[in-house]
Formats: sequence, C-alpha cells, structure tokens
Amino acid sequence: MMFCNKKKLLEVERVVKANDRDYNEKFQYADNRIHTSKYNVLTFLPINLFEQLQRVANAYFLFLLILQLIPEISSLTWFTTIVPLVLVISMTAVKDATDDYFRHKSDNQVNNRQSKVLINSKLQNEKWMNVKVGDIIKLENNQFVAADLLLLSSSEPHGLCYVETAELDGETNLKVRQALPVTSELGADISSLAEFDGIVRCEAPNNKLDRFSGVLSWKDSKHALSNQKIILRGCVLRNTSWCFGMVLFAGPDTKLMQNSGKTKFKRTSIDRLMNTLVLWIFGFLVCLGIILAVGSSILESEVGDQFRTPPFWREGEKSFLFSGFLTFWSYVIILNTLVPISLYVSVEVIRLGHSYFINWDRKMYYASKAMPAEARTTTLNEELGQIEYIFSDKTGTLTQNIMTFKKCSINGRVYAGEVLDDPIQK
Repeated sequence: MMFCNKKKLLEVERVVKANDRDYNEKFQYADNRIHTSKYNVLTFLPINLFEQLQRVANAYFLFLLILQLIPEISSLTWFTTIVPLVLVISMTAVKDATDDYFRHKSDNQVNNRQSKVLINSKLQNEKWMNVKVGDIIKLENNQFVAADLLLLSSSEPHGLCYVETAELDGETNLKVRQALPVTSELGADISSLAEFDGIVRCEAPNNKLDRFSGVLSWKDSKHALSNQKIILRGCVLRNTSWCFGMVLFAGPDTKLMQNSGKTKFKRTSIDRLMNTLVLWIFGFLVCLGIILAVGSSILESEVGDQFRTPPFWREGEKSFLFSGFLTFWSYVIILNTLVPISLYVSVEVIRLGHSYFINWDRKMYYASKAMPAEARTTTLNEELGQIEYIFSDKTGTLTQNIMTFKKCSINGRVYAGEVLDDPIQK
C-alpha cells in the first residue's frame, strides 16, 4: 500500500502476489536492476563540475576568471587563467569518469548474472535485472541470491536451507532458514509451484537485516512470517542442493542496497586540509592586496593623477578611493599565483600512481583465490591505515572465523583430518 503526495511516493506496506506480474506491476515496485555509479552521460558534466567547484582552489580560479573579464581591473588576459583551470578540471574529470566507468562495468556484471525463474510454468534462465517482484526463483548450491526471497521449499528435510551472509554482516558461519510447512510441501514440483498464488503482506523496504514481519495468505489461511523465513540478496546458498523462493524485494528495495545508500561525493581528510590551507593562502593574498591598494591610494593622493596608469586610469575620474578599490582587485589578479592551481593535479597523479601500487602489491595477493588487491576508488587511498581502535571478541583474537577439522582422539586412537597447505588455516 502506498500513499502519494507532491514530493514522493511513500510505501507503508508491501503486497505481493506470487506468479502474477500484472497484479504486482500496478504497485510500481522497483525492478531488480541496481546502480552504484554516480553519473550517466547526461549528468556527468553538471554533477562533476559541481563537485570540483567544492574545492576552494577551483572556485577561486573561477572567481578570478570572472574578474579578468572586467577591463577596468584586469591587467592579464583571461586565457592565462582559463587554460590551467580547464586543464585541472579536465584531468580530474577524466579520472572520475574512469572510476565511474568501472562502477558501471561492475553493475552490468551483477545485473547480467543468470537465475532460473519460473515463467509460464517453466524454469527459464533470466538475467538478474529482469527478475520481478512476485517471481519464483530456483537457487542451487553455492549460488548467490538475486533478491530478497521468501523461502518456499528446499532439498533438505523440513524445508531447511543454509546460507552464508558474509557480504551482509561479515560472518562466515552458516545460518539456517526454514520454509513454512505449508509451502515446503511444494518441493521441486514445477506444476505445483506454478499454481502457487499466495499473497504476502509485509513491511515496507528497510535496512534492518535482522528483522522482518509479514503474513502469507494462501488456501484460506494465514501464516506469520519472520526473519527465519527470508533469504536476503547477497547471501550464498550452502550445503543445500536447491531451494525455491518468492521475490519480495528487488533491486534498490533489497536490504543489501538499503544499507548501501546512495553513492555520494566523498571528501578525504587531505582534501579538507588542502581546502583549509588554500583559504589561509587566499586570506594572506587579500591582506597583501589591501596593503598594496592602500599604499597605492596614499601615493596617488600625494602625487596626483599622473600616478594613475592603465587599467586604473579612466577619463574624468578623480576619486583616489575608487581607484584604490580597483587597484585592490587588480592586485588580487596579479598575485593569483600565490594559490597553487597545480596542487590538486599533483595530488590526483599521486593518488592514481598509488592505486596502481596497491593493485600490484604482492603482499596483498590472496593466492588461494588468485585475488589481488583492487583500488576501486582512487580518491580514497590516503584514508587507508587510519584505524585507531580494534574491537574484537572476548578472546581478543582476530581469526578467519573458519573452523577446520584437524584431528581428534577417540578411545585412544587419533583420527587426523585433511592436511592443509594454507598457512593461515594451520
């Protein structure tokens, strides 16, 4: 159920009917496509310019460019500022576009994953982005969950299944989920699953991973639903041959994406420090401009109009105070090199090089999965290594949280497990 106002569409309760896309489409639920990128072709230029102008130096040089367009105070041509400014903004824009391109690429890889969806009484391979609310999906062992599902049935007795939630809460120990007895009887019978027309009324999308409340109405009876009946997107099915689930939340409405939030412009501690330093430099520049303008006005009042030189001289202008005002802005233009416009370019080049060093670092290479380190956002490299406090369990140890059988003694006889070569697990 949704209430509509002028600003947004507020969902207070979700109603989903199984195997009925036409019924569910009238509620305008989100599809299963996800977006973690910041820009698209149309929004890149305005949004990226807005983000870059939040850097004090860029805003200052844009202001300086406007001043240089005023002939009464400008002693330098406008292109002496616009060329380096455009160069700086362009280099940063190229880097931001490259980072966002890889986000789009990652989104496409996820959106194009395949799932088995029950459509027209047949299991068909569908891309994740084409999965709709109300669809019934078949999951197989070691497969990622495409959306937030209501567990209907599984290959295990009593409708049990086991999921790994490492991508949600970082825990590698398996969690148990159990289907309702009334739906676990459906088993893997495709015809019975295709005829399933239960209606679920549940809470609106939210980011609470450990809570869920809802009611399944089917066969003239109602069944309460809890978090133990739900499999969330991002989980991996483990130690279970197969299971079937009904999509309740898709795409941005899933709890995983609700916790991710919208991709925002992140400013690092180095950026904040540089903004502060540039403000101090600009303050020093203003003080110099005031001192020089006051000295120029005093000298002009004593020497007279002959002291005036272009661009300050104007026909018939006699006020040395107004001339001093113009002189101040002229000195702001002349002394603009006090603010280092190349500072941000230098920092961006260093960040880019540092990201490559991270990717090439052999000490951060995980041989078991052939997985190197990956710097996904080059602007946040300097935020690494800023940990001040570590919170651990009562034993004070940091482990992989993986219990591996080594050996045991039964009636004086030792039984050894598999010998592992991974030094981490020894």
